Amino acid sequence: MAGRFFEDLGVGSVFEHQPARTVTETDNLLFSMLTMNPQPLHIDAEFARHSHHGERLVNSLFTLGLLVGLSVGDTTLGTTVGNLGFEKVEFPRPVLLGDTLRAVTEVKARRESRSRPEWGIVTFEHRALNQRGEVVARATRSAMMQRRSGA
Repeated sequence: MAGRFFEDLGVGSVFEHQPARTVTETDNLLFSMLTMNPQPLHIDAEFARHSHHGERLVNSLFTLGLLVGLSVGDTTLGTTVGNLGFEKVEFPRPVLLGDTLRAVTEVKARRESRSRPEWGIVTFEHRALNQRGEVVARATRSAMMQRRSGA
């Protein structure tokens, strides 16, 4: 199993995830249409050309999904019971078509579950960085994780 169990996720642990992923026009258009988001900043090149940014922006929810997805192999693959929620999500810089994103995760907190002793709760901070090393997304996420011993 590639994911880590509750016991393996100590506070302060940092994971630099591989591989990175280049965002394409198809990614952005397909995600926007599948989620019924017709925002012209994402799908209309001519509209976006006259906007503040001068070009189309990648849908921020695609960016969030990609960020969490890039982290799965090193953290939760096969060992999570489920997401409990996101406390904070930020997009300090826009993601543009053709940007290559990589992800870094830090374990911020953890505790045993009070109601389910076979599980533990881990709080992750995920960060997406573009090819210039600029943070383009940050999310704090709590997940219910399996314990190695099962109790």
